[in-house]
Amino acid sequence: MKSRENLVRLKQFQVSEKRRQLMQLDMMIAEFDRMAGELDAQIVAEEKKAGITDINHFAYPTFAKAARLRRDNLKNSQADLMQQRAVAESLLAEAEAELSKAELLESRDSKNRDAPDTRSAMIG
Repeated sequence: MKSRENLVRLKQFQVSEKRRQLMQLDMMIAEFDRMAGELDAQIVAEEKKAGITDINHFAYPTFAKAARLRRDNLKNSQADLMQQRAVAESLLAEAEAELSKAELLESRDSKNRDAPDTRSAMIG
């Protein structure tokens, strides 16, 4: 049955697409983490250079304030991506379950096609 084969191929495509999306989210999360780490290092260096670590001090470096804001935005975006990743993981699990069902149906159908028809031999 061609329709079952097509169904299996469709489900395989969906699973591979979900895995690709999950990998892409992982890469973005890692990139945001790396960028936030670089901003942390820049903030520390700027505070050390100015000798002021109190954010509320009137002479606190403007660059450090801006870097803190960018870092916080990155962390918020990273948290959002983590939520998206959790959803993507559940969607991948669903797609994998559907694929296994489709493969099971396909293997059952192929066994039925390959098995000799014993009923007609018994009749004749």
